[in-house]
Amino acid sequence: MHIPDGFLDAKTWISMSVITTAIIGWSLKKTNESIGEKQVPLMGISAAFIFAAQMLNFPIAGGTSGHFLGGCLAALLLGPYAGLIVMSLVFIVQCFLFQDGGLTALGANIFNAGVAGGMLSYVLLRLFGKVLKGNTGFYVSTFIVAFLSVLSAAVMASLQLAFSGTYPLDKVLVAMTSVHALIGIGEAIITIGIISLVRSVRPDLIEDNLKGILT
Repeated sequence: MHIPDGFLDAKTWISMSVITTAIIGWSLKKTNESIGEKQVPLMGISAAFIFAAQMLNFPIAGGTSGHFLGGCLAALLLGPYAGLIVMSLVFIVQCFLFQDGGLTALGANIFNAGVAGGMLSYVLLRLFGKVLKGNTGFYVSTFIVAFLSVLSAAVMASLQLAFSGTYPLDKVLVAMTSVHALIGIGEAIITIGIISLVRSVRPDLIEDNLKGILT
């Protein structure tokens, strides 16, 4: 999911950089307006966990491997705006310190994981919360949306690669979605596990973010 340098043409990576920077700026403004004392340490812990989890790969079909994305988890723990800030910091550190993902593709990578994979997840969870009620409905919704968060990020990456002329859309879309569908199952399981743990130990940390989702 970390697109390297040279895979996106100038028009694509510049456009994604501008769009992502604007969304991050708006998210910083919204986070500063709403952040509380509980959120500050939770942001740090979330960033550290997602960073570490992304560094661990697990095997999937065909000898390939995948890793945790974390966009949906960040949005659930922190809300869509603070969640995007956390995802942005994770990808920036990975890019500059570990050369994981290209500098020119940084805007695209953050958009894929933090916007398509995170902010969109929060919107979908609120919609699901109106249909799937109660505790069971919440976890069913979380599983589905966490799974879809990986697929939506994969679709966005496929579109960016296709628009850049790197790969034909039909081939890259099938390759990316088929592999990331398997990764999405692991993403959903991990997300549910972490959310369940936090709710059982410190539900007060995320109760505000779950309003309108858990009904």
